[in-house]
Formats: sequence, structure tokens, C-alpha cells
Amino acid sequence: MVHSRRGAVVVIVIWAIAIAAAIVAAVQLLGFRQATIGRETLAKVQARWAARGGIEEAIAILAWHAENPDPENPLAVYRDLELAADGELATGQWRIRHLIDGVEKLGPLDEHSRLNINRLGRGELLNLENMSLDVADAIIDWRDQDDEVTGIGAEEEWYLNRGTGYSPRNADFRHVSELELVAGISPERLRGEDWNLNGRLDPNEDDKAISFPEDDGNGELDAGWSGMLTAASRTSGRTLSGEPRLDLRNADEETITTRLGLDAEQAKALLAYVQRPDATMEALLLQDLGSLASGNSSNASQTAGRSSRSRRSRAGLGGAQNRTPGSNARPLERGQLALIFQEASIGEADTEPGPGKLNLNTATRDALRLLFPDDPGIADSIISLRQSRSEGIRSIVDLLEIDMITSQRLAALRNQVDVVGDVFTISSRGRAESTGLEVEILATVDRSSLPVKILEYREP
Repeated sequence: MVHSRRGAVVVIVIWAIAIAAAIVAAVQLLGFRQATIGRETLAKVQARWAARGGIEEAIAILAWHAENPDPENPLAVYRDLELAADGELATGQWRIRHLIDGVEKLGPLDEHSRLNINRLGRGELLNLENMSLDVADAIIDWRDQDDEVTGIGAEEEWYLNRGTGYSPRNADFRHVSELELVAGISPERLRGEDWNLNGRLDPNEDDKAISFPEDDGNGELDAGWSGMLTAASRTSGRTLSGEPRLDLRNADEETITTRLGLDAEQAKALLAYVQRPDATMEALLLQDLGSLASGNSSNASQTAGRSSRSRRSRAGLGGAQNRTPGSNARPLERGQLALIFQEASIGEADTEPGPGKLNLNTATRDALRLLFPDDPGIADSIISLRQSRSEGIRSIVDLLEIDMITSQRLAALRNQVDVVGDVFTISSRGRAESTGLEVEILATVDRSSLPVKILEYREP
């Protein structure tokens, strides 16, 4: 009997020890898991703040250059952004990168390196790879303000009949991803391999069919249309000098001579011309200033490049009393033309905010080729021109140095291109020092006014 009791006690003790051991193990496991979660949470916080540090550093550089512009060096801001593309805090590092033509570059992405979808006409849209006429018309229908179907496009009735639950915006696209709502456009066509639209080649976008999305695994990012289109870029009315664009119709002679480098006679001629209701900036590229001031609308090929002596002869035939002020002005030099197109406009069209122009100093090769579909060599020449100068391209008039670009061609291109960019997308990846965990933050910012405005902010 005694032995039985002792055996029962032993069994109970063993079970108690086993239960206690199990409890201790469970507590240890829970503690280990909690410690692991704690370390991961801490690492995520460290990585996040490292990424935020990169965002703030880039914004500070953009703000400084907005306050201290260098009109002689459009590339100054980009070089400073490149120098700050890698940085560190006490507990982590950041890396800011973007892809241009499939190549990874340091620093934020200039949204003006892509063509703004809200500025493209039917002709430019049709130059996009795999673009069809019905889709091009549907894009125009989406953003125009009427309910009339363009060509074979799609207006409200088309979307309602298919139960989409939405209608065309009838206003500018707000984001490039909005194109996926347009009739006939699939996410694959817009995004390509860049499924998260971050402009960077992520591991899941370079592993063939192992993970979504399916890609070719060649180490390069095929971003589809999103690689050359944007809706974020904006014109601000600010120029390379940092001053508001000068409306020539409201300018005085003194301002024109000092800011644009014209002499008094040229300033008078320019003022006389811009008061004409049909005056355009393009005409300054096609005709000489004296002819424009005199109201001579003869063919540009006949008037361009005429000497000042021939103009004096014409003025003499009419008599000094009939001479238009400034009609004896000497032809504008290329440097003067460059300043005029860099700093001035006729009327308010170029001084009001609107869809951004393509920045010749950062434009992708694909975007440039879209503008010159019949002569892709021009895109390569533009890239060579900007790379040959440490300061980049300072005015669109500099394109006349390229043999294939005539004054007529540049005049047709004027409303599409510029040499500055105000909107940037910053893709900052923070890395925790302790574990190597990474967090990416994307911020699209506008530096056209201070403080710098954050247009979009995305965290995982």
C-alpha cells in the first residue's frame, strides 16, 4: 500500500515537472517570438526613418535650388541630388534611385523626363508602341470637356453600357495609372513589368515567372507606357532664373533690354510686334525682328536672315515718317533668342500652371523618339548635345545647333519642350543597420513654390 502511494506521488511529480517544463518552454518560445517581433519592428522603424531621411534631404536640396537658382547651369540641382542619393542616419542608410531607359540612375526621377499625357495630341499618341486609333481617341475623349465622341473613341455611354460604374473624367488625367480606366487599355500595356509604378527594378520584376508579375528576367525594367508618360509634371510660370516668366505684352523697354539682353532698337521692335493680336513666339524663330515689327507677313523663307541694310533700304522707300518704331532693329542673335525663349512669353499661356513640358536635360530616349518618330537620330543628337556640356541645355534654342533641327521644326516643337523641371518623384529605400531590413517610400513633390509641396506619398 505504501509502495503504491509512493508510486503515485512519483508519477504526479513527474507530470508536474513535465507540465512545468512545457510551460517554461512555451514561455521561452513566446519570449523568443516577442523578441524577434520586437527586433523586426525596431528594424522596420529604423529603415522607415532612414528612407524618410532620404526624402527630407532631397526636398531640402530642391528647396535650396528653388531659392538660389543658377540660370547658367540647369544641371546643378540634379548633380546635388545625385550627391545626396546615398546617405545614412545613426541606425540606417538610404538609397535614392530611378531608372531612365532601363539604366539605374542616382537621385530622384524628374517627372519632366517623360511626356505629359495631358499635353499629347492624337498624332503623338499614335506614335506610342501598340497604340491603336480607338484607344488614342478614347484617351482624348477621357480628358476633353465635351460628351462628343472623338473618331472611334468612347464617351460616357460606352462606359455606362458596360457597367464600369464610372464615366470619363472630362478633365486632365490626375495620375498616369488613371489610363487603365480608359477603354481598351490594360494594366499590362501601361505598367509593363513595373507593376507597382515605382520606376525601379524590384526582385519580383526580374525573376521571369517565379513571382507576379511575369517578366523576361533580363535585368532591365520594361515599364510599358508608364516609362515615357506622366501626368504629374506641371509648368509653373517660373523660369530657369527663378523669376516669373515675362509676358512681353505687359513689359516695358527697360525690362526687355536688361533681362533679355536686347539693345534699345531691338526692344522697340519686339514691343511693336508683340502688340499685334496674331503675334506668336514661334514667329521669332522664322522671321527677322525688323520684318515682324513692320507687320510684314511674307514667307519666313524669304524674310529670315535678311540683313539690317536691306531693312534700312525698305524703310527709306516708305519715308522716315512712316517707319514703324524698331523696324531698323538688327536681327536677333542666337544668344538673345535663347534668352527670350528661356525667360519670356507672349500673353499668359506660358505663365499659367498647366501640364508639364518635356525637359530636354533629363528626357528619356524613348520620350524624345516619340517626338521625332520619323527621325530617331534626332533623339540621340539631343542626348549627345546635353552630355557634351557640363551645364546641359540652357534654352530650347540651343537645339538649332543640331543640323537636323531647323527653325521651322523647332517652332513646331516649342509647346512640347523646356529645359527645367519642377516635379520630382523620390524613391527612397531605407535599410536598417541592425538587420538589413528595407523599407521603400515614394514621394512626388513640386518645388515650383515654397515650401516644397508633396503631391503624393506612398509607404508599404
